[in-house]
Amino acid sequence: QVQLVESGGGLVQAGGSLRLSCAASGRTFSSYPMGWFRQAPGKEREFVSAISWRGDRTYYADSVKGRFTISRGNAKNTVYLQMNSLKPEDTAVYYCAARLKPSSHDSYYTEASDFGSWGQGTQVTVSS
Repeated sequence: QVQLVESGGGLVQAGGSLRLSCAASGRTFSSYPMGWFRQAPGKEREFVSAISWRGDRTYYADSVKGRFTISRGNAKNTVYLQMNSLKPEDTAVYYCAARLKPSSHDSYYTEASDFGSWGQGTQVTVSS
């Protein structure tokens, strides 16, 4: 199993930036495609961004494209989500997730059911 711990959330004004981190421990992190999801109050969990295990392919939800950047540091067992130009509608609990099944180096995944391990989440609040 792999344990995931998110950090970096907080309160920021609209237009500001935050960088979320997700530290992994347990099994071999570098072989996992990773993803970020978020859940706002009263809404379902939604996909935000994904990255292949080698880090050479990324994918974003339309709502964050051009503002968020996902990256990973396999030597540090960490995946990041740089969030710029934040909007009040970005307010949510953000979760990172790891896909634990074998995947090709350039595969990424966007469905919650594709991921087998989840962090506890970190709150991001964007004030207007």
